[in-house]
Amino acid sequence: MNHNPDALISLNPNPLVRHLGKLPMDFTKEDLIKFVKDKEVRMINLCHVAEDNRLKTLNFAIGNENHLNEILDHGERVDGSSLFSYVEQNKSDVYIKPKVKKAFLNPFNTSPTLNIMCGYFDEKGNPLEIAPQNILLKAQEKLQKDMGIDLKVLCELEFYIITRQEIEALYPGTSQKNYQESSPFVKFEQIRNEILTTLAAAGLPVKYGHAEVGMLQKESNLMEQHEVELQLEPPEDMADHVSIAKWMIRNIGAKHGVEISFAPKLMYGHAGSGMHVHISATKNDESIMTSTDRKLSDEARAMIGGVLKFAPSLTAFGNMVPTSYLRLVPRQEAPTNVFWDYKNREALIRVPLGWQIEENGKHEHMQTFELRLPDGSANVYLLLAGILMAVDYGLTNKETALQIADETLLEATKFKRDSVKSLPTSCYESAKLLEKHRERYEKGHVFPRRVIDGVIQRLRQYDDQNLSEELRKDSQKANETTKKYLHCG
Repeated sequence: MNHNPDALISLNPNPLVRHLGKLPMDFTKEDLIKFVKDKEVRMINLCHVAEDNRLKTLNFAIGNENHLNEILDHGERVDGSSLFSYVEQNKSDVYIKPKVKKAFLNPFNTSPTLNIMCGYFDEKGNPLEIAPQNILLKAQEKLQKDMGIDLKVLCELEFYIITRQEIEALYPGTSQKNYQESSPFVKFEQIRNEILTTLAAAGLPVKYGHAEVGMLQKESNLMEQHEVELQLEPPEDMADHVSIAKWMIRNIGAKHGVEISFAPKLMYGHAGSGMHVHISATKNDESIMTSTDRKLSDEARAMIGGVLKFAPSLTAFGNMVPTSYLRLVPRQEAPTNVFWDYKNREALIRVPLGWQIEENGKHEHMQTFELRLPDGSANVYLLLAGILMAVDYGLTNKETALQIADETLLEATKFKRDSVKSLPTSCYESAKLLEKHRERYEKGHVFPRRVIDGVIQRLRQYDDQNLSEELRKDSQKANETTKKYLHCG
């Protein structure tokens, strides 16, 4: 992999990078002002992700350079009580401040518009304690302080493209058999290609896209599943980029008159959509995932052990609607039990094939492990923060974590379902497990107590203790229920 800045700028699809001749990590306020002047940008959008995990937008028509400086320096105050259930109405003002390294050209506005991701701050100018982004930053800092380790993650975004089909399609796709199928047997390859190029132009680290397994028809609706996978980067950046990606993908769908759904389940008995998370770790800029013989290192296995220990309660952040638990069923390439394995797609954690990288005469074996639990209903900031806290447990309690890893490897369990823990089957059960594990998440004041209380309350309100079992017996009721959560997350 060539990390020469000139090579990374050459052919870069991001217009800011090409025009400024530098990468986003090096952007300054002055760079953005130059771009605004040179490209006659008329609007600035300050974007932020609130408790519901959706991108919010505050629009500014630029009045003059002083006005632009004021926006970039100070941001703006917003009503925190409308964004977070943990903010009281009588103390509702919070600040959003731009992160200039997270600027991108809005691909949907008719006049040139610059979008900038923002962070949340309280009335004293300190990071807002309950903001999911700041919880994630604290989790990153704790792992670095405790172990000197930096995590990198990538997310896979699975989604369905939904449209009405008035006439019978030529070259019909095959239900449950659409994995990496090409047109004309998939109908929305061009939309997926537009998604990839649009995300890349906004500076998102796109790895690839392809058609996924799912293809189904319900009445006159055609539903076709696709996937976009991003590339490894620090958790804070990945969470921002997942939020931007979902906003962009939905907007591209709206542009073409189709619906996009990241819902975990659209129809009972058909492939659900997950948001798998791949995890890698470095220390002093070197991977700690494998030993010299290319086998998993003790550190990697300890990380796996830590994540497995807390995986049942991670559902509270990663599987946040009742239909999440219709996806977590056997024989749908989705986990149901707490075990791990190499390459097995029914495992909760899968260790995929690594790959060899040669740079400056040095060979490095790149390896990740994949958590297959979360779905599109996740609060990605809280989910990644929770994963970091579980990894931190594994590395700071290495002996215990290694024992967990040894006991939950598929070969050790021989897949006796009564010998391994089951994952929760409802939001209600997930809330109980979060209550049980809350001490781990609150350790070091990473997760504020009121945020954990809020997540537990939200999950309990679904009152879905027996819903999954009911829906498995009544497919019509199941399909009606999935409609409620079509646009979750």
